[in-house]
Amino acid sequence: MDTIASLFSFITWPVSWVIVQFHKLYGAIFGPDTGWAWGLSIVSLVVLIRICLIPLFVKQIKSTRNMQVLQPKMKAIQERYKSDKQRQSEEMMKLYKETGTNPLSSCLPIIAQSPFFFALYHVLSAIASNKKIGVIDQSLLDSARQAHIFGAPLAAKFMDSADKVEALGASLVDVRVVTAVMIVMMSASQFFTQRQLMTKNVDLTVKTPYMQQQKMLMYIFPLIFAVMGINFPVGVLVYWLTTNVWTMGQQMYVINQNPTPGSKAQEQYLGRLLKSVTAHGEVRGRTRRNTVKRIAVKGPDRNDIERKFVTGLAKLGLAPQEDGSVAKSETAVAEAEGGTAQRRQQPKRQTKAKRQTAASHPAGAKDADSSESESDSESKTSLQKSAPQDDKSKPAGKPASGSSRQAKSGQRKGPQRPKHPSKK
Repeated sequence: MDTIASLFSFITWPVSWVIVQFHKLYGAIFGPDTGWAWGLSIVSLVVLIRICLIPLFVKQIKSTRNMQVLQPKMKAIQERYKSDKQRQSEEMMKLYKETGTNPLSSCLPIIAQSPFFFALYHVLSAIASNKKIGVIDQSLLDSARQAHIFGAPLAAKFMDSADKVEALGASLVDVRVVTAVMIVMMSASQFFTQRQLMTKNVDLTVKTPYMQQQKMLMYIFPLIFAVMGINFPVGVLVYWLTTNVWTMGQQMYVINQNPTPGSKAQEQYLGRLLKSVTAHGEVRGRTRRNTVKRIAVKGPDRNDIERKFVTGLAKLGLAPQEDGSVAKSETAVAEAEGGTAQRRQQPKRQTKAKRQTAASHPAGAKDADSSESESDSESKTSLQKSAPQDDKSKPAGKPASGSSRQAKSGQRKGPQRPKHPSKK
């Protein structure tokens, strides 16, 4: 590590100068020899570097999204030119050039801040060895060696011996406890940052090898930082923990305000935007207007989440405009009402038994069965009506004789119909 840090010795002077300037500010508040003064100086160095790297961070976001969009095309090129690696590379470079994508842009922030990281490591190593470096003279060197963060000196490491730690005015137990806690926090923040990117800001409709690589990095990076962290001084751990927390917060802001299309974060963002439009009747905020503008320009190329958002606006009688605003639209209202009416007019789905019965009995058979059932019901009704009338026709009070109970031969049983007068 010391050999790598010496390669960036040319930047140690600017880094040491920035730390000394912040130390003067915080030393006037907390005292020049306190850990707060030196620790906050390192934190302020990180904040200053990350503010300067914001343009690179924006390029990193754009490159990452372009790589996600290009994954299906890249996979098609790999399958098409599987046996010709040279042609495959040429087609990949052509695709990158046409879309303006740089695969290395996603690594730009890490590459850009690595010189500052190693320069700070070189400065802290010199403080631990009691050597002057950059603009840090002997008085500042003595002050930095006396500074402790929760009992651990700035230049102490987890793997330092007890004698070396005692020379810095601390105990080995304090140093290892503080460094272990900071290493765990550093690894956890790295894991949470990568997990946040994978679970919320990835297009879930596209399954590509790129997603698998990112998922692997989610577990590999924290392990790398945990292994390397035992060789970092406390001041470097402060630096790296601060930059991880900054990255996590910066990424959280980007995911909430400008999510990847098709991701879970976009669904949550457009849900909040629809609620805001419902409450105020307009799109508020420049970022939100840009989002509505992109959705309006896409037209039929919108994804399912964006179409759901446009449908929600249509139910309010609004439609997205190309300038990023929303305006009342009678067409949107008609489409929304027409869709509702069509949904209401849809017939109910028949059960399986009814469909089988309908298939086994044609329409003609149904009509015949229905007519037969009607005639049967009419005949049953007529019989039921005639039965009481026949009962009334019997003479009341005359008991039936034995001879009358037995029917004569050739005659029908039961009451006989009277003969017509002309037949007598």
